[in-house]
Amino acid sequence: MNRPYPPRGNPQNYGPRINGKIRAKEVRVVGDEGKQLGVMQLGDALTAARQAGVDLVEIAPNAVPPVCRLVDYGKYKYEQNKKEKESKKHQAVNVVKEVQLTPRIDPHDLSIKVAHAVDFMCEDMKVKVALKFKGREMAHKEFGFEVIKKFIEDTKPWGHPDNEPRLNGRTIVLMMSPLPKNKRARHPRADSSGNVAVNPNPPKAPVIDTDDDDEGEGEEPSASPTTPPTA
Repeated sequence: MNRPYPPRGNPQNYGPRINGKIRAKEVRVVGDEGKQLGVMQLGDALTAARQAGVDLVEIAPNAVPPVCRLVDYGKYKYEQNKKEKESKKHQAVNVVKEVQLTPRIDPHDLSIKVAHAVDFMCEDMKVKVALKFKGREMAHKEFGFEVIKKFIEDTKPWGHPDNEPRLNGRTIVLMMSPLPKNKRARHPRADSSGNVAVNPNPPKAPVIDTDDDDEGEGEEPSASPTTPPTA
């Protein structure tokens, strides 16, 4: 049975009123293609909807008089769902990616880290830069701040620091945000059509080194031959 009125409460919770559920005595009618058909008595608007083989959908209930559209209700719901998906797709997502550095990083490795940060910022992601000191490196913290300064300078066309780099324990931390698209430099790997080539050095998961002493760095443990037990 088709109820003449929606349940009590906010009608927006149950979707727009359609056809016989519309309460207003007169409505402003809009055609399916957006053409203004003027203000009509509700009965005349319902008749126009039946003649066109569509529904009368109340799209602006708070207007005076309420605005109704001549449209197939299934088509209307599809259009609304599509708009909602597009709106969610374009909402700013607060994603933070991390780039890890060291005070003695090789220039080539630093350029790779910069490329990763550029990739992230070109996708509207924030970048957290973390430079960790190990062992006696804490005695020369200025080397770490010089690396951070170089990193900021190399990524300047694509992003900016949110604040000054700060030392937190044994780590220098810096947050960077992407520039607006209209002020951001073109992606360095983008072609004339704007398509970005695959990064030949994709970012890897960071390896956490729990050894604070840098002695013996780079040495591999030698394998000891197993001595069979003597009788």
